[in-house]
This record gives sequence, C-alpha cells and structure tokens, in this order.
Amino acid sequence: MTRRLAAFAAALLVAGCGSSSVEDVETTAAATVSVIKVTPSTLEGIVTAAGTVAAAPGADWTITAPDAARIVELPKAEGDTVKAGDLLVRFEIPSVHTDLATRRAENDQAQARVDNAQASVTRLSTLVEHGVAAQKELEDARRELAEATAARSQAQGALESATLLESRTVVRARFPGVVAKRAHNPGDMVEASASDVILRIVDPTRLQVVAALAVADARRVDVGNAARILVPGGEDSEPGTVLTRPAAVDADGVSSSIRIAFKGHTRLPVGTPVRVEIVAEERPSVIAVPIDAILREEDKTYVMVAGADKKAHRHEVELGLTTPKQAEVTKGLAAGDSVIVQGQQGLPDGAAINVAQ
Repeated sequence: MTRRLAAFAAALLVAGCGSSSVEDVETTAAATVSVIKVTPSTLEGIVTAAGTVAAAPGADWTITAPDAARIVELPKAEGDTVKAGDLLVRFEIPSVHTDLATRRAENDQAQARVDNAQASVTRLSTLVEHGVAAQKELEDARRELAEATAARSQAQGALESATLLESRTVVRARFPGVVAKRAHNPGDMVEASASDVILRIVDPTRLQVVAALAVADARRVDVGNAARILVPGGEDSEPGTVLTRPAAVDADGVSSSIRIAFKGHTRLPVGTPVRVEIVAEERPSVIAVPIDAILREEDKTYVMVAGADKKAHRHEVELGLTTPKQAEVTKGLAAGDSVIVQGQQGLPDGAAINVAQ
C-alpha cells in the first residue's frame, strides 16, 4: 500500500514539471486594426480665428438728425432696398429756415458795404491824382474797404454753414443697399445724437469678416492668403481672401484685427458670428498621416505600419508641418505604406494583426 502511494505521488510530480504556468502561455490571437494607405497630398497649415460679418468701410451708413427736428418723410421700411439718390429722410427744422434767411440778408448787406467801399476808393483815387482830394481821405476809404471785405467773409462763412445745415434736412441714399434698421416713424421728434439712430443702410454686396487673430499667429498670415468662412454649427464654408493684416499690435494685447473678403456674394447677414480658417502654409506632395496615428515614447516618435506578413511594424518618423488633424512625415514612411490608425495603442512591434475591411 505504501509503495502504491509513493508511485502515485511520483507520477503527479512528473506531470507537474512537464506543464507551463498560465502566465507563461503566449497568446497568438491577432489584433484587429484599421489602416490607411499613405499617398502624396497637399497639406495646409491652418490658422483659426473668430470673427463677425461686417460691411466694408463706406458700405455701412447710420443716419441721425443734424439738429433737433421732426421727421416729415420716411418712405423706406426695414428690409427695403434703396438706390443711390433715393429719398430716405426729410426733416423739419424751423430754426434752420429762419437762420438761413437771416444769413442771406446779412451776406447781402455785407456785399453792399463792400461795393460802396470799393466805389469810394475808386473815386477818391482819381480825385487824389488830380489834387482835388486829400491822401488821408483815400487811406480812410481803403481802410473801410478792408473792413467791409473782412465782414463779407464772415457773412459768407455763416451763410455757407446755414446752407449746409439746411441741405441736411433732406437725406438721400449715397449708395445702393438695404435698410438694415429703422427706429422711427414720420411725425417723431428726434435729437441730434449719435445714439438716436433713424436709419441704418448697408450694402449687402460689400460684406467682409472682421476677425480677431491671435498675436502669435499674426506673423504666419499675409494679405492674399486663402481663407474659409464657416458658421458655427454649420458644415458648409464660403471661400474668402485675407484683405488686411495688423501693421501694429498692442503690447499688452493677445489678439489683433484682420479683415477677410468674401470671394463671392454671401447671404450671411451683418453681425453673424463666424469661424475663419486661414491657409497660412501649403506643402504640396508630402506624406501626411492623421494626427491620431502618431505615437510617442520618451523622445521617440513613431507610427505602426501593417506589413505584408500580417504583422505590425514600428517605424520611427520625423515630423514637419503639423495641423490639428494631420502631420507631415519627412522621414520614416514611403508612399504606399499602410499606416495603422485604429488599434495601434499598446501594440508591440511584430504583433500579429488582422486588418479590418
């Protein structure tokens, strides 16, 4: 009996020595990955900025009263189109008409005084030449002419000011456009204040984007750079061109203003908030991979490439231009390589893979 137990124990010992532990078993299951085949393409370096649709300089006109007045005519409604020369507002300012009549009378009187003084100088000059009149009389006449001429200049200036103010009681369109705002009606009394807006006229064919560009990105942007204009939440974009770049920036500022022109007609209204993507650099025929394909370990940068042997191979790479979505690979990849873009995290070099279709 003792011999049988010893033999059974020995058999168990031999069986245990011949098997491997669970930790030593190497899995042979292939990891499922997704790949893209890299081909030469154009890579764009993008600078982004937030902006607002605005009218170009000279295409946005806010109309206010020249003085305290009553609106007599206001024929255009909000949203109406206007042509250059169309009547927009007619004001009634009684004091303006009275003042104009007074200034005209004063100017006429000043002109009459000049005419009389000139005639006196001419007459006395002849008499002095013939010894009939004294030189002092001629000097007094010339002094009167100088004073009359100065008074006439003052009267003419006052008349011009009154005439200009009277002309501003009728406002006509300077350019074709659309009534973007109407804040009053005929019969309303208005003040001569920048805050008391009567009409706002905008030319919708001359719209731009005013954007706030980060100071750090200003050196990358030049006039003429292509741009894409996007409405937040929308998928479509409109093409544009950089019109201006900052010539100077505030030392304490973090952004500066630039203007971007739409390449064609836009239906976006003034005041629409937009996002702008400016093409700051363009690299043609480069090898680029999605930014998510890039892996880093200490000071090494690499990607995983699916080989024909159905294994993942680690390729150390050097990067060039990097954008939020893609990175240029200047060394370590070739056109036609199949770069793993999903499933590469934690994948060891030489691991068996199964490429998802």
